[in-house]
Amino acid sequence: MSPAGVRPGRGLGHPVRLRMISGLLERPHRGVGVIAVNDQGAEQRVRGVRIHRAADYGPLNGLARHHINTDLIATHWDDLLRVAGSLATGTVRASELLHVLQGSGRPTPLGRAVAELGRITKTLYLLAYLDDETYRRRILTQLNRTESRHSLARAVFHGQRGQLRQRYREGQEDQLGALGLVINAIVLWNTSYQDADLNQLRRTGFDVRDDDVQRVSPLGHEHINLLGRYQFSTTDLDSGQLRPLLDPTSPRT
Repeated sequence: MSPAGVRPGRGLGHPVRLRMISGLLERPHRGVGVIAVNDQGAEQRVRGVRIHRAADYGPLNGLARHHINTDLIATHWDDLLRVAGSLATGTVRASELLHVLQGSGRPTPLGRAVAELGRITKTLYLLAYLDDETYRRRILTQLNRTESRHSLARAVFHGQRGQLRQRYREGQEDQLGALGLVINAIVLWNTSYQDADLNQLRRTGFDVRDDDVQRVSPLGHEHINLLGRYQFSTTDLDSGQLRPLLDPTSPRT
């Protein structure tokens, strides 16, 4: 199969990990096909690539100033497919593959081919981002969700100034594992009560719209006391019953 017969990021067995590896193999000054947006939404850099040097892309000519080495991709195409297959089947880890592709600190020929292929995929995503407003909104929504998760993690991980203090990797993994467990417990708690709230609103005839439900996040933590000691009764946990829901019309004490 020729490279032209496969859509970048789709025909290969594990596109996400392969794109990640291709990005890590790129040199900083050649990080093309990337769009970076800061917290204020200001565009920092937008650079794409082109396959044909003489092609006329109209207003995008200035954007696609860099040329893709298709010969390098074609030369290593069979190896690229084997790499993707190894990632998809779990035969090799991405970290191990990255170490091999980098050689003694500089990307090997196969590593450079992975990077070239990754630039094509990144440029396709960049073009979709520029052309499709709905796609941009989806990305912004996902970024907001990710930041909400980070905000919850920072609130939970308040001890030791939010720093990993364990000396060994195993200890650090234990800390991160405990953090993930607490976050998952909070998300489960919030989701359970949000679901109960929505069901009660529906039973009372309230117009619950699906568009509004999609905007409900289980990552809020303002109502959770993250300080102090906690005691749990197994009998209460085994009952599986939720606390009585608050009546929004009744005054709070």
